[in-house]
Amino acid sequence: MKISDYAECDATGLAQLIAAREVSAAEVQRAARAAIEQVNPALNALVGDLFDEPLACDADGPFRGVPFAIKDLAIHAEGVPTSLGSRLTGRGIPLPHDTELMARFRQAGLAVLGRTATPEFGFNAATESVANGPTRNPWDVARTPGGSSGGSAALVAARALPAAHASDGGGSIRIPAGWCGLVGLKPTRGRTPPGPDFDEMLGGLAIEFAVTRTVRDAAALLDAVHGAGVGDKFEIRPPGRPYVEEVGAPPGRLRVAVTARSWSGSAVDPEHAQAALAVGRELASLGHVVEEASPSVDWEPFVKAQLAIWTCFVASGARGLSAALGVPLGPEVLEATTLASVEYSQRLTALDLHDAHHVCNTIRRAVAGFFQRHDVLITPTTATPPPPLGTLDANDASLGAEGWIAKLFDIIPFTPLFNVTGQPAISLPLAETGAGLPIGVQLVGRYGAEDTLFRLAAQLEQALPWRARRPKAVIARHAGS
Repeated sequence: MKISDYAECDATGLAQLIAAREVSAAEVQRAARAAIEQVNPALNALVGDLFDEPLACDADGPFRGVPFAIKDLAIHAEGVPTSLGSRLTGRGIPLPHDTELMARFRQAGLAVLGRTATPEFGFNAATESVANGPTRNPWDVARTPGGSSGGSAALVAARALPAAHASDGGGSIRIPAGWCGLVGLKPTRGRTPPGPDFDEMLGGLAIEFAVTRTVRDAAALLDAVHGAGVGDKFEIRPPGRPYVEEVGAPPGRLRVAVTARSWSGSAVDPEHAQAALAVGRELASLGHVVEEASPSVDWEPFVKAQLAIWTCFVASGARGLSAALGVPLGPEVLEATTLASVEYSQRLTALDLHDAHHVCNTIRRAVAGFFQRHDVLITPTTATPPPPLGTLDANDASLGAEGWIAKLFDIIPFTPLFNVTGQPAISLPLAETGAGLPIGVQLVGRYGAEDTLFRLAAQLEQALPWRARRPKAVIARHAGS
């Protein structure tokens, strides 16, 4: 299979070719390996080398051996090292078991070829760890692809992979999807399993899924992996029918709210604001009831609560690894803002963390009230285009934990709210800047309403098609291969 032919297919298309025996899974995997090896020197999206052989998977699963990669954070594959983007872990720590989601990826027939880069402990909107170096955006290699699922997004955007694992604790699926021109769905809290290592990853803020290039791939993949695992803390109502059946189904006449104003009060790039408003106008032309409206968020208590939850989570991981490995925590093994987060958490009390979760509860209920009146909210995914490399430097000792989260949330004011509420939210590549960079637009649904988002996203995918858009500088390498 030529790389150029491979790069044109999404995961569903590749699975169909394999099922029809027009190409073998091994041929598709060889094309993927060659594509990754071509683009990765420019992108630095992998951690370590590609695996000698793909991880074992069910050849009869719905994806039938389609190439895939796992983010070097949260997920574990038996015997595969996990580094968490940190020097603290050395060459990585192999775990003795698959996590539940990893087992489901295998059962789905996804052939994992390698690990993708992430910032240290996932606490950045860029992927530029000291341990692995900067990962670059295939649309402009001088810019970040976003974080924390930046390595996955870079490879999928470069068409070296059709889809890749990702996770989202404050926007880490949607941010890189927005900045790399991809589909990035954060499912509803509890839709995918966090076990056995977590019951509530990042205090309930984080959830794992993937980045894809098409809406149908996101739907098919969610069909393959959704549902609670044994012993999971949350079990939510399953969909009434397969999500792939929602793609192309009439969405009905939805009540849509649109806002381009950030809850932080920070400036929003005019092109990003206009992209969200233009999507609202498009939806109105398609027959939906659209108005400019937004839930109200008291931003300062919100950020303070996020800081407490994030720093405690980071500190728990860092201190646990330090004790297990016998490696003292310090600037030799941790980036400055990670170390500052550990130190900040040590000044908190149990009551502080309790109060943080109480703030989240108050916000969650207020936002839920807004969604009693609206089916979907439209916002920009991010407030700015992808920043130049080095803008979000997690090793900047001058920031401290409070300065670091303030800097991050200034650029990503639209995504973290829905980690608190647990609602499904999807970033779609619905516009471009005048300079030719992707602009993501976020669609947020009611709790548990991925079906609504898939129907609406598919309608927008048809009305405002994006599949022809690609980062030409990287894809040009595939021509004729």
